[in-house]
Amino acid sequence: GAMAPGKKITARIKRTLPVKGPQAPTLSELMRWYCLNTNTHGCRRIVVSRGRLRRFIWILLTLSAVGLILWQCAELLLNYYSASVSVTVQFQKLPFPAVTICNINPYKYSSMKDYLSELDKETKKALETFYGFSEGKSKVRRSVNEWNSTGNDFFKQIPLLKFEDFSKTATDLHSGQKRKIEGSVFHKDSSIVNSGDSNDIGFQLCDANNSSDCALYTFSSGVNAIQEWYKLHYMNIMAQIPLETKEKLSYSADDLLLTCFFDGLSCDKRHFTRFHHPLHGNCYTFNSGENGTILSTSTGGSEYGLQVVLYIDEADYNPFLVTSTGAKIIVHDQNEYPFIEDIGTEIETAAATSIGMHFTRSRKLSKPYSDCTETGADIPVENLYNKSYSLQICLHSCFQKAMVDSCGCAQYAQPLPAGAEYCNYKKNPNWMYCYYRLHEKFVKEQLGCQQICKDACSFKEWALTTSIAQWPSTVSEDWMLRVLSWDKGQKINKKLNKTDLANLMVFYKDLNERFISENPANTLVILLSNFGGQLGLWMSCSVVCVIEIVEVFFIDSLSIVMRRQWQKAKKWWNDRKRDRSGKPPQAGDLERQGHDNPVCIDEDLPTFNTALRLPLPQDNPLPRTPPPNYSTLRLETAFTEQLPDTLEVGQH
Repeated sequence: GAMAPGKKITARIKRTLPVKGPQAPTLSELMRWYCLNTNTHGCRRIVVSRGRLRRFIWILLTLSAVGLILWQCAELLLNYYSASVSVTVQFQKLPFPAVTICNINPYKYSSMKDYLSELDKETKKALETFYGFSEGKSKVRRSVNEWNSTGNDFFKQIPLLKFEDFSKTATDLHSGQKRKIEGSVFHKDSSIVNSGDSNDIGFQLCDANNSSDCALYTFSSGVNAIQEWYKLHYMNIMAQIPLETKEKLSYSADDLLLTCFFDGLSCDKRHFTRFHHPLHGNCYTFNSGENGTILSTSTGGSEYGLQVVLYIDEADYNPFLVTSTGAKIIVHDQNEYPFIEDIGTEIETAAATSIGMHFTRSRKLSKPYSDCTETGADIPVENLYNKSYSLQICLHSCFQKAMVDSCGCAQYAQPLPAGAEYCNYKKNPNWMYCYYRLHEKFVKEQLGCQQICKDACSFKEWALTTSIAQWPSTVSEDWMLRVLSWDKGQKINKKLNKTDLANLMVFYKDLNERFISENPANTLVILLSNFGGQLGLWMSCSVVCVIEIVEVFFIDSLSIVMRRQWQKAKKWWNDRKRDRSGKPPQAGDLERQGHDNPVCIDEDLPTFNTALRLPLPQDNPLPRTPPPNYSTLRLETAFTEQLPDTLEVGQH
């Protein structure tokens, strides 16, 4: 029978009602609903556009926009931990740094004669054997000290060798005999690969536990070979002398310092703190801050810095250990260890050396911005120096620890770890071979020290500018040297020689403190603003739109998929039960699956929710109601014929 006009409209409305999100029966319906209702314009154009080409272009544009958003947002996230560097310069009263001064020669040669007589005799013998160099008939003074007997065996074990042309033989300095040389060759100071050079000199270090495992150290320069060999034996001897004795063998403050001025006022040895360096002997630090006060300066220029005259005493230098004359100085913070051997500045004699300073403080951001450390507490290396952390301290401490672990003793040039003692050939006959092999690994970054140690995040730096003038001048030389000799008093009975003196000035060039700091370039607010800008630019989208995407694409899509799976599982369970019992399908089952669904028998007009309770299509071909058509609502199609009274109105 014909349906009443009212019911026709209701049926049409019901059929064309828009489907709301998670209530859509399929994913494609859900996507269609989303595209029509979302605020992101590209998606809507995909559904509304007529023609395949236009739709394809809109799909392409929308996907490109999504890709650009993802790329730009990923860039923003990756660059989130970037820092901007700011430099501020301020003029103020500056704290004066600590200035550590050492004589290049560590110990007075006259005091060391007893300890070094054997080694010096052996070195002179080498010079005579290899270079025909002789000091005439004067014999080296033999000591009646116990040190007399230290070297003999050892010099035999590690003699200087001169290598023959392109052969594996060498002349032994000690016996003068030729011997066959085995082992890998290491060039300490040259890039020459061929060790068969006729003038190559060196020494061979063998493993005490395995004499066939040897390392050969050759030098293209005889000077370097003799010095390196001498240092090797010298360190062995020094390692056995107690610290108190060594301090007496080195220079006192009265020996080193002749005059002192700071900030226009006179100063003396009480302003200096003694510090014993294993390679440089007694050094003296001005303004060490040990007594709790740190001097500062309120005026720049050479008049207001530190000015000292140093007594170098060249005649008492060790001829084989050091080949230059003068002093070494280093400017550092009171909490820093002075690495004179690494970064010291050399001061020459018979000259006035002016060192102008610029002060800079630097501060880097720690993790996650950079891989630096605040205090060094997070680095698994024990600080052996009792000073604030620095990269140098970490590297030296790390090597010393590896030395103690591998060789069983500590290297002489660095502080002692707890419970260890310095290497010497009496107790550790194998230490030299072990040390050289370990040092080679350290230089090649195979010990892992360079990987463990990090830069300090904050540090102070004094940039130095050095200038030199002749001092004293020819005209003032005579009276100055006489007065200085007089000042020195009974210590010296002769007039001082100008080559024994060095004049040093250390001062601030200006009182501008440069502070270089890193600041985070991004904050969370800036990051979110940048995200918003990208979303707005490419998709005219906001946070609400992002939440909508999450809701539709994740929550709603998942609920549709889960519902589908649940219904499949339910059907499978019902079929299984029926198969077991052997019963034919019940009438109720058929009703639920067909068009006579009990939900729809109700006399009331169907609602969308009741329609949704209809099950999904089954595999068996049972009679079904056609699926609802979710097209856009077009109400005008319900009134296909014009009513007669409206026509008449138009004609009047």
